[in-house]
Amino acid sequence: MNSHDLVVIGAGPGGYCAAVRAAQLGLDAACIEREPMLGGTCLRIGCIPSKALLESSEIYERTLSGLDHHGVLAEGVQLDLRRMLRRKDVVVAQLGAGVAGLLKKNRVTRYTGTARFRSPGRLEVSGRGERLEIAAAHIIIATGSRPASLPGIALDGDRIGTSTEALSYPEVPARLAVIGAGYIGLELGSVWRRLGSQVTVFEYLDRILPGMDAEVARAARTIFAKQGLRFRLGSRVTAAKRSGRVCTVETEGNQPFECDRVLVSVGRQANTQGLNLAAAGVRLDDRGRIAVYESFQTSAHGVYAIGDVIRGPMLAHKAEEEGIACVERIATGYGHVNYDAIPGVVYTHPEIASVGKTEEQLNQAGIPFRKGRFPFAANGRARVIGGTEGFAKVLAHAETDRILGLHVIGPRAGDLIAEAAVAIEFGATSEDVARSSHAHPTLAEVLKEASLAVEGRAIHL
Repeated sequence: MNSHDLVVIGAGPGGYCAAVRAAQLGLDAACIEREPMLGGTCLRIGCIPSKALLESSEIYERTLSGLDHHGVLAEGVQLDLRRMLRRKDVVVAQLGAGVAGLLKKNRVTRYTGTARFRSPGRLEVSGRGERLEIAAAHIIIATGSRPASLPGIALDGDRIGTSTEALSYPEVPARLAVIGAGYIGLELGSVWRRLGSQVTVFEYLDRILPGMDAEVARAARTIFAKQGLRFRLGSRVTAAKRSGRVCTVETEGNQPFECDRVLVSVGRQANTQGLNLAAAGVRLDDRGRIAVYESFQTSAHGVYAIGDVIRGPMLAHKAEEEGIACVERIATGYGHVNYDAIPGVVYTHPEIASVGKTEEQLNQAGIPFRKGRFPFAANGRARVIGGTEGFAKVLAHAETDRILGLHVIGPRAGDLIAEAAVAIEFGATSEDVARSSHAHPTLAEVLKEASLAVEGRAIHL
């Protein structure tokens, strides 16, 4: 039997970061991953490959029709989908090798196989025709999540599939139905629209981007509709079926919708199958997630859980922070995650980013606030790069002026939101950001102006 101080189940962003941090703190650490490539869903079939396709498809669309006003005339532009997909795979492989290198560099023992509990401190790992037992004083479950579906939808892993299949369609579907108007559906829907598909998005709610600031979501819907995405909001999908090469999406009270492929993106669910949690005494909550205390401790002594398998947003960077905090608690007695400072990003064009509370959340909680808003159209850098759609919005406490939320829809919003996350982490006020010098001309000036606008003193508006 092999023995370690700490074992992590899962080598996604949360898992491998936890293992590396444990090794840095002097623990004998190991990481178990059933897939040959490390990095988890995020790297293999999630964040990284989708962003690679978003980047490539945006370049393709801009080359087709968005460069002439720069004085750049391109003729005979063609799409080589096979090469585009190959580039995506190369990026994934390079980063996967990088994760393997990190574990090796930090002397983290790697096990390839599927883990299941035999008791709270003992695991059985099966893989490559072999079985071995591993004992550890501390075990962290970081097994991530898998796509969810709906009743009546017959997933076939081909014509009717999830984001996994949508990352590798062998040809551009003439008509693509996307079920779900969240992050994943809008990102991958945008990819295939740019490449020539007619994309229709079905959403049960009467809005897109559930949970995001409503004003931002409304602006996003308007922009995406202008780009060519079609929306059927308030649509309850009852079935999705395939007959040969034709798929049919059925919604309550409407005629069936025919298309070539269906992307089901209705959320994700905790991946706890096969872990034999009962043997360890690990309790699940009413949504099938692993129940944890603030210390990430489960109901079983010495067993912890982080990332998508526990409560909270299913974000790679949230899992990373939790993995590091969990290990630091084990090794030093202290580790903390400020969930109010965890940003979320939608990598469409324009990008959408958010951190902290939305207007709706503040109103519901009865928290008094003031709002500052500034459009990218009034920003010099945005004009230069042709990214004038959207705005930044700062929500500050009406009495203390501390920033409670910051929301951006516009160019490079995913990068700009980092400043907002730091501001919230350190308890900054809108005055703090407004008084901080921002280089000119930069997109970040939009955040400064929005902070000035909280007190009605934006300079360039």
